[in-house]
Amino acid sequence: MFHVIKLKRIYDPPEKDDGVRVLVDRLWPRGIKRELVDLWLKDVAPSDELRRWFNHEPEKWEEFKRKYHEELNKNPKVKVFLELVKKSDNVTLLYSAKSPYNNAVALKEYLERLLNQGEKE
Repeated sequence: MFHVIKLKRIYDPPEKDDGVRVLVDRLWPRGIKRELVDLWLKDVAPSDELRRWFNHEPEKWEEFKRKYHEELNKNPKVKVFLELVKKSDNVTLLYSAKSPYNNAVALKEYLERLLNQGEKE
């Protein structure tokens, strides 16, 4: 089965093809109604320590991804979320950051790698 994982800023309007809309930030974004989100997975967001260290600084991006992926490897909630992704045609990862260097991008990369590994097995 082909799975589409999309990225969208939470402040952008919902679309029909968003599928399951999943907020992947640790903090709830200001001014956003809960009805706009199907699932809030704050437990798969980067740790507060990592988030503060990174601070959306592009020069730290590669190191942030490496450290965040290490956190994800140890997080049992990731397997549960991966099963949801496998059962859904479309999943949209929602984030509040203005920067293109954000945890949703790193999480999408991580999930797609796991999905591709699963297809090869």
